[in-house]
Amino acid sequence: MRIIDRLFSCLALFLAMAAVWVLPVRAAETCPFISAQELARAMPAFKWSLISNQDGRGCIYQGGRGDTMMLTVFRNPDKDRARELYATFVKTLGERMPLNAVAEIGDEGQGGTSASGAERQEASVVALSGDYILQISVYPIGRRADDALLRPITEAARVAIASVGKSSERFGNCEWLTAADADGFLDNSTLTVQRTGAGSCMMFDREANTMTVAVIAMSRDTVIGMMKRTGPCKHVTIPELGSEAFGEHSCTKGNGNAVNIYVWKNGRQASILFAPVKPHPESGSVERLRAVAGRVYGKL
Repeated sequence: MRIIDRLFSCLALFLAMAAVWVLPVRAAETCPFISAQELARAMPAFKWSLISNQDGRGCIYQGGRGDTMMLTVFRNPDKDRARELYATFVKTLGERMPLNAVAEIGDEGQGGTSASGAERQEASVVALSGDYILQISVYPIGRRADDALLRPITEAARVAIASVGKSSERFGNCEWLTAADADGFLDNSTLTVQRTGAGSCMMFDREANTMTVAVIAMSRDTVIGMMKRTGPCKHVTIPELGSEAFGEHSCTKGNGNAVNIYVWKNGRQASILFAPVKPHPESGSVERLRAVAGRVYGKL
C-alpha cells in the first residue's frame, strides 16, 4: 500500500503542475464528463464556471463565492490496480473526514465532509467503476462543508461516472518516451506507461519511481524567465539542447531526489522529470537524464 501511496503523491503533484501550465493558455469550453446542463440539474443551488478540462483527465470549476470544485478521473491499467488505488484514496480521504458509503455510483463509492473546525473545508465523493476512479471535491470559501453541499456533489458524481470512459488517459505507449528511455531509471520488468493527457505521459515502476514528460505551447520569453527565476532548486544550463534548455535539481522543497530538465523548440517546451521516491543512483543527477531529454528534444 505504501507504494501506491507514493505513486498517488507523484500523480497528484504531476496533475497540479499540469493545472498551472494549462490554465494560462486557454480556458476549456466543455467538460467531457458532465455537461453544463447536467451539472446545473445536479447542483441547482450552485453556479459553476468551468476554467479547465485538464486535457480530458478532469475538470476544474470556480463558484461565484470563490469556491473551487475539482472533478478528476483516474484510469488504471486493470481492475485490480483500480481497486487497490481506490482503497488508498478512501484511506487518505478518511484521514481528513468521516466517510459513508454512497449508493448507485459505479461499483462502490464513499463520501464525506471535513470537520467543522478543519482549517480547509472540503466535501468529497470518490467512486470506483471498473478500471476508473472518479473523485469530485468542493472547497467552499467562508462557510462550512456540510451535507447540503455533499448531496449535490453526490448527484453530480452519479452523472459523471457514466462518462469516465471519455478520459484521455491511455496506457502502453507514448509519443515522447519509450521503455528503453527509462533504462537505468526505472525497473523495466514492472514498468507501466501511461498517457496522462494531450502531449503528456508518465512511466512508473513497482517502487513508484516516476518519469514524466509534458509538452506545451510556450513563448521563448516565458522559458527564459523560468530559467532565470530563483527558487528552492539549483539550476544548470544545458547548451547542447538549445540556449533555453536547463535543469533543476537538489530541491530543498518537494522531492529532493528529483531532477527536471526543460527544453524548448518550435514554440513548445518539454519538461522531462525523473522523480525517485527515495535515494536512487540517478537521484538529482542531470547527466544521465539529459540523454533522455535529447531524444525528446529531437521529437519537438
